[in-house]
Amino acid sequence: MQTTKTIEAKATVERSPVVAIMGHIDHGKSTLLSYIRKSKEPLNEAGGITQHISAYEVEHETKEGKKQTITFIDTPGHEAFGGIRKRGASVADVAVLVVSAEDGVKPQTIEALNSIKDSHTPYVVAINKIDKPEANIDRTKQSLAENEIYVEGWGGDIPVVALSAKTGEGVPELLDMIILVAELENLTGDRNTLAEGIVIESNRDTKKGITATCIIKNGSMEKGMFIVSGVAIAPVRIMENYLGKQIDKASFSSPIRIIGWDELPIVGNRFQVFDDRNKAREAVEAEKEKIANKKSAENSPENFSNEIIIIPVLVKADTGSSLEAAINQIKKLGTETVKPQVVASGIGTISENDIRLASGTEKAVIIGFNVKVDSPAKNLAERSEIEIKTFDIIYKMTEWLEELIKTKTPKIKVEEITGRAKVLKVFSKLKDKQILGGRVETGKITLGSQVKIKRRDSEIGEGKVRELQQQKNATEEVREGSEFGAMIVSNIEIAPGDHIECIIVTEQ
Repeated sequence: MQTTKTIEAKATVERSPVVAIMGHIDHGKSTLLSYIRKSKEPLNEAGGITQHISAYEVEHETKEGKKQTITFIDTPGHEAFGGIRKRGASVADVAVLVVSAEDGVKPQTIEALNSIKDSHTPYVVAINKIDKPEANIDRTKQSLAENEIYVEGWGGDIPVVALSAKTGEGVPELLDMIILVAELENLTGDRNTLAEGIVIESNRDTKKGITATCIIKNGSMEKGMFIVSGVAIAPVRIMENYLGKQIDKASFSSPIRIIGWDELPIVGNRFQVFDDRNKAREAVEAEKEKIANKKSAENSPENFSNEIIIIPVLVKADTGSSLEAAINQIKKLGTETVKPQVVASGIGTISENDIRLASGTEKAVIIGFNVKVDSPAKNLAERSEIEIKTFDIIYKMTEWLEELIKTKTPKIKVEEITGRAKVLKVFSKLKDKQILGGRVETGKITLGSQVKIKRRDSEIGEGKVRELQQQKNATEEVREGSEFGAMIVSNIEIAPGDHIECIIVTEQ
């Protein structure tokens, strides 16, 4: 979406950088951000894993005495939040790739780096945890080089800063480096155009209603305007800065929270501001039409197979980013025969309405991520036999779904030939019982086993070994090269020269 109307004449000026903190889980990204904010408050994240996006503004004074505002985005490190991280990189002007001086490069370090490279975002490497006894900066730089991340002094030109997010050592140098990289990017914005940017968080508050955190990338906005993101719209009546303080105006690089949306904006979507309600409504209707056309194409019959078993899933989460991560993870799961499919999703507590919605879909399950189930919903779910599972760590949800998929997967019967024998003579036949003599050509013939009856290599029927003898003595099995006598129970009349194949049927 492009803005066509400006507030006044152009007023292009230098703007502050938006910085994404990225890297592997538990490498200290949130600790670094907490130190930068000079906050000692606990993060209260389940399992110590950041699972939401947050944005903060800080002011830093460089060695030269220049004061510069920097907006930081804290992105989750768990692999399930790859989609969020990619959007974190795309909204950022500069990225900080955090690597532990103890562990070196890890899988999510590489994934974060790929997100940075895909979005063509300049970045700085921060080697964290240098205060730890096992820290080794040179070994970490070597690990980076082995993964084609060539920092300054190690065959490359990527800026690198060694620091301790715990003690603060090296953090001022990191902020100086961020500002230097941002200056080289020549970041500018026009204060007098209508604001546009990216939605980085959304949630449904029981008191405030639907709220969304947005980063303004260009332009300005003020109370009385209208903000649109996808099919969601909100009048700009309540606008807060990252501290939760109400403000009347905001401009580029600022994180703001808008309260009062009619629908939940999708995390990662762009937003646009209008000063006219009708134009804002027109933008929403155009987006609705685009989505309707896309859904129509996706629901075309040729896109579905009757052989696939679908597990309908209703997902509820506490925030928009958590919801997106959960849905993305669910989409990754499934086999050729069983796939989970998100049929509905939303923000907030699991309620009776969710149970009723799930009841209308056969064999639906409800998954809650960082949310509770209210009492009426629990009671209705029990009566309706709807399964509800809640999680606060995403890989636990993944494990549970994978197990559910296994239980829903149809068992495939696999036949294994354990022996083959040639029928030499048929002694008698009484109804379906036939006494015959034969020789085992391969494997073994076993008492009680199922057999296939073949004539000139074509299967003509099946039977079962009811009795088995070798040298007129009853036996459990006869092996290759030996002759035997057997009673075969079968409706097919067996003749000399036929073959019987002993089989074991297993389910996989």
